[in-house]
Amino acid sequence: MNIVYLIGLLLAVFFVFFGISVNMDGLIPELVPENLVNFFDIPSILITIGGTLAVMVACYPKLAKSFPKHIEIMLRAKAFNPTIYVDQLTELAQIARKNGLLALEEKANEQDDPFFKQAIMLIVDANDPDRVRSILENDIEQTSARHQEVVAMYERGSNAAPAFGMIGTLIGLINMLKSLDGADMNSLGPSMSVALVTTFYGSVLAHVIFNPIAANLTARDEEEILCRQIIVEGIMAIQSGENPKFLRERLMTFMNQKEREDGGISNLGGGKETPKRGRKKRK
Repeated sequence: MNIVYLIGLLLAVFFVFFGISVNMDGLIPELVPENLVNFFDIPSILITIGGTLAVMVACYPKLAKSFPKHIEIMLRAKAFNPTIYVDQLTELAQIARKNGLLALEEKANEQDDPFFKQAIMLIVDANDPDRVRSILENDIEQTSARHQEVVAMYERGSNAAPAFGMIGTLIGLINMLKSLDGADMNSLGPSMSVALVTTFYGSVLAHVIFNPIAANLTARDEEEILCRQIIVEGIMAIQSGENPKFLRERLMTFMNQKEREDGGISNLGGGKETPKRGRKKRK
């Protein structure tokens, strides 16, 4: 579960509602829950949320039905751990070095990741290295393009929400001005506040809902693409017969320093932990 996202979302909602319901006129802050009623308006909700979702569906009709799937991916804990892939590729390199590439077929059938399985089978079938790299890199490019299309849909929603908030405000102002002739001027303030509620809804929808979703999906895309790049480099090195130890060191360069240090402990050696590598201290 993506706890950090949930905490951030809850804090954003809390601070918004807390700011609405707290009166700071006096020296001591006073909680006024009745203020929340001023920010509830059904027509404004229909205009802002309904209009924004309608635009997203109109622009991305094939992706709109996958809203629940996108939320599930975003809320999922980190699914692509590069260290795990480095360990698996190092193990495959050891097997291939001892028993040949054909011995990797059994390991390929054990993989849950279809891309990893495909990559292993391509070298097991003795395909040309250039062709293997071309196929895998094209798969990565197409996968990233699909992911970016999903991100673009939520970015579109983030742009459309404030626009529909302004549309709702204009509708409210037009109706208010039309009814001013002979009306009680004391009703001007409440009418204006109702007209501005849609702008509030649009801003919240864009910056609290859609922007974080787009950012989290982008992060998920980067994690998956990084792991797939590691797979490509590892598979090509295994096909060329590279030393497993050198292969591991090369693949670790894809990760930042903290991930490299965490990856210094591996369970490939019969369940025993291998200590992290470090420089010897000078006496």
